[in-house]
Amino acid sequence: MSEPTPPKAPKWAIWLPLVLFVAFVALVMIGLYRPADRNVASTLVGKPMPEFQLPPALPGRPGLNSRQFANGSPHLLNIFASWCLPCRVEAPQLAALARAGVPIEGISVRDTTEALQGFLAEHGDPFQRIGADDDGKVQLALGSSGVPETYVIDGKGVIRYQHIGEIRPEHVPMILDKLKEAAQ
Repeated sequence: MSEPTPPKAPKWAIWLPLVLFVAFVALVMIGLYRPADRNVASTLVGKPMPEFQLPPALPGRPGLNSRQFANGSPHLLNIFASWCLPCRVEAPQLAALARAGVPIEGISVRDTTEALQGFLAEHGDPFQRIGADDDGKVQLALGSSGVPETYVIDGKGVIRYQHIGEIRPEHVPMILDKLKEAAQ
């Protein structure tokens, strides 16, 4: 008896490895040209701020605690650091907001007193209070994934909006609108 011949593969099967390779390359290229959003939004928007109490970041200045935000009026809470380059970009916008009467509180993350003093001397100090978050625990508790980030807090201490990244001039009107909404 003669050996049976193995079944022949369909003619298109020879092209299957090439088609799979081209599909893989196409997916990689799409991922390179449209990267995923790396911003991590806080899950606390619409919820009360977590309880915290931070020591003063600078001598002779008050520290910061979560109860100070439940005083009946909206505030901005800016998380920043002297070593943060985008924080330098947003400094003029924070100064403009402070001149417009917006109360701004700050949390300085992993900073030294000397570096913070130098940063504020060079870029201005729009903050009413600055708390020192030397280990980043309060930053993480707020759901912040980096610096700078700014939160609009209503007069009851509820987080109403999170702005990820530096505040640019074109963002100022929107931030003011968010503060007005938080005042209602």
